[in-house]
Amino acid sequence: MQSNKEAFEGESPWKILNAGLLTELFYVTGMRRSELIGLKESQVDFSRKQIKVLGKGNKERIIPLTNETLKSIETYCALKRKEFAEYAEELLVTERGKKLYPKYAYLLINKQLSAIPTLDKKSPHVLRHSFATHLMNKGADINAVKELLGHSSLAATQIYTHNTIEKLKEVYKKAHPKS
Repeated sequence: MQSNKEAFEGESPWKILNAGLLTELFYVTGMRRSELIGLKESQVDFSRKQIKVLGKGNKERIIPLTNETLKSIETYCALKRKEFAEYAEELLVTERGKKLYPKYAYLLINKQLSAIPTLDKKSPHVLRHSFATHLMNKGADINAVKELLGHSSLAATQIYTHNTIEKLKEVYKKAHPKS
């Protein structure tokens, strides 16, 4: 995902890189902020095109990754090794080579999403919500979405079905002879 150039004008290249990869990973994986911050390089399996996430209650789950995201991670890690002699085992680091912290990730995403004027909330959770909503709207099974999000109950996942229900009502109105 391309970084918002205006919002990051004058920022360090590393901060721009972080914002781009954070945004991409939040959106393509649906991870929670704590999960993404705690992610280690070793949890990315390039050959299987997946990432192993340690979620709430130390529950492990596997999330598939696209070739594009894998390439972004690969590029990021190569730059990280080049930039920082002693790089952390964490996948993502600050521009000083230290482990990311929650506020840092929040502020970068907030700044990245500031380019979208129609968006009320601008947090990492918005990208998690978009991940789930887009899957549901494209016909993904709710149980599969539940697993990808790391929810322990289906009730937690059902909050993402609201758009799908509206879509169904619209289809019903247009297509059913008695509507």
